[in-house]
Amino acid sequence: MKIALAQLNPIVGDISGNCLLILKATEQAVSLGADLIVCSELVVCGYPPKDLLLREGFVAACDRAIVQLSKSIPAGVGLIVGHPTHWNVPSNRIANGASLVADGRVLATVHKLLLPNYDVFDERRYFRPADRIAPIQFHGMRIGLHICEDAWWGEPDTFHHTDPIHFPDPVADLAAAGVDVLINVSASPFAANKPARRESILRRHTNRYKVPFVFVNEVGGNDDLVFDGHSIVLDSAGQKVSQLKSFQSDLEVVDLKQLIPLPEAEPDPVPAQLLDALILGLKDYMSKSGFKGCVLGLSGGVDSTLAAYIAAEACGAENVHGIMMPSRYSTGHSVEDAEALATRLGIDAQIVPIDAVHKAYESLPIIGSDLAISRAGLADQNLQARIRGAIVMIRSNQHGWIPLATGNKSELAMGYCTLYGDMAGGFAVLADLYKRDVYAICHYINEVRECREVIPHNVLVKAPSAELAPNQFDQDTLPPYPVLDGILEGLIEREESIATLSQSFPLETVRWVATRLDRNEYKRRQMPPGIKLSARAFGSGRRMPIVARFEIE
Repeated sequence: MKIALAQLNPIVGDISGNCLLILKATEQAVSLGADLIVCSELVVCGYPPKDLLLREGFVAACDRAIVQLSKSIPAGVGLIVGHPTHWNVPSNRIANGASLVADGRVLATVHKLLLPNYDVFDERRYFRPADRIAPIQFHGMRIGLHICEDAWWGEPDTFHHTDPIHFPDPVADLAAAGVDVLINVSASPFAANKPARRESILRRHTNRYKVPFVFVNEVGGNDDLVFDGHSIVLDSAGQKVSQLKSFQSDLEVVDLKQLIPLPEAEPDPVPAQLLDALILGLKDYMSKSGFKGCVLGLSGGVDSTLAAYIAAEACGAENVHGIMMPSRYSTGHSVEDAEALATRLGIDAQIVPIDAVHKAYESLPIIGSDLAISRAGLADQNLQARIRGAIVMIRSNQHGWIPLATGNKSELAMGYCTLYGDMAGGFAVLADLYKRDVYAICHYINEVRECREVIPHNVLVKAPSAELAPNQFDQDTLPPYPVLDGILEGLIEREESIATLSQSFPLETVRWVATRLDRNEYKRRQMPPGIKLSARAFGSGRRMPIVARFEIE
């Protein structure tokens, strides 16, 4: 049997548009001789649909779409497609399902058994797990169809226990029932190095059960999640025989009778993975939201520099609008570095000095007196950031461009950012990148991706500074970024204690960072959405109380 892997980029809620994508992929696959087309998890409605699932009529519309798809594909051809469903679920509840359709009929529907309820996943809120899982048949083959998390049984950091009484291993049950091929349809979001982890999980199954494994994943950005695709086929010995493109829609047909191993290839380095995820995430957030252009402040610093590069790659340089907003404390090289970047990227960049507006605030009754209490103090520094934020928002409102916030994860963790200032925006491009990652990606761009100095050299070597006060540098307020990022990774990604982290970092520094991290939760609750890149991103995957008094030891 020839199986087509259809790696598609759906839009959440766009049932008719997603079905057109499926039919177009089916047409292409049939022209290539495919007998069976396999699409990703919940592709009919897009993943994650969240509370759209609770809206009256939504799931029923998805079920009707499956029936219509069954009548729209050529005779003799099968299509496996993921969708939420009321079919075979008691009390009109919802299942995360995948159906096999052919010859105008729905031949079989399977339900997801293991419902993830960790990190960004909240599937127990919506879905009822399968009562059982069993092979389905098509063209004389027994197919072990299962959905995403069903292949992750026993993996660390997942929601379910390995107790077979309460949480059986779906793949083991399918293999025990006898299958000719295992097929997993997924909506597995990207995180750094996750493609390699998924591949090792699939190889574990092929090594154990000695049958080929077909894995089809969603691709594209939906809100804060980006899906890398990376769909693959392994033969019964665990060798890779097909690898679809990462971070773009793709389709490939594999003949199960002729599985030829691919040459071994090194995975992309982490900076390349992160950059591709950022570009796709921003591109889809803008296009699926109806934005053509974007606007951002260009400070001449490394964060806004990287954000501008990502924006130019995501929506085209002609659609990126930068604003250089020097203050009385700005250094000459800030504007020069920003101008050099704009020239190299070919983006629009305008200079709007803010000192006149700053002086206007200083002349106001009461406000001027408050600012005079501490020249270049916190209120004055935040005022400058808010003036800049207001200027960006004016251009956004007037021209319909999405405003981009450019703060990184290190700054957001420490509250080294200003509400309604540099945090203002419709999308926070770098919100899940530590400062070290920002530098690593910039070096990768110059040295590998572009093979030329797109990111100005001075941006990469000068000391980071907000330039909101005389001779101000980040390291006057924060620990050195290599130290800070190491501590933050332990606190955020691994939830380590102060005692554990103090074995690697100075105790007082760890205490200070931990306290600042907790105290600035209120700021992060008001930040724009950003792209999840790590195991624990701020937002839906890390849900901390704002008002709390627990102090870790």
